[in-house]
Amino acid sequence: MSDHRDTVVVKEGGSGAGMLLGIVAIVLVLAGAWYFLIGPGANSTTAPNDVNVNIELPSIAPAAS
Repeated sequence: MSDHRDTVVVKEGGSGAGMLLGIVAIVLVLAGAWYFLIGPGANSTTAPNDVNVNIELPSIAPAAS
């Protein structure tokens, strides 16, 4: 009997869906970090600007007769 062995090499290429999902996840994490650390959402814990306006109305009392 001869000892004959066949070597089978299976090379499967991925579709790239994993890499695409990884890139999208990284972009979402970076966008969220920007928004909450230095973007418009960074000052969400502070009180809104308090504006005090003092108006003095002119006196409308009738003139003395």
